[in-house]
Amino acid sequence: MSLTRPENPMPEDIAARLDAAGLAAAYAARPPYQRNDYLGWIARAKRPETREKRLAQMLEELAGGRLYMNMRWRPKAAPGTPPAPENR
Repeated sequence: MSLTRPENPMPEDIAARLDAAGLAAAYAARPPYQRNDYLGWIARAKRPETREKRLAQMLEELAGGRLYMNMRWRPKAAPGTPPAPENR
């Protein structure tokens, strides 16, 4: 990963949740800064409830494919590829 910020490690429980939800490939397809931001944001939660809420949001956004931290995001598509559907 080529980031200017420190890289956040992938916790085992998050990797397991990504696998269980079938979203590991969607996570891997995101740019390095997004993957790092998600992990840091989840790790900074002080309460278990907040951590779970943030993790659930990440999973929902990955499943939808069009949001990143509640902001619209457009993945770079190959020429001739139809756009992905909206999250909401």
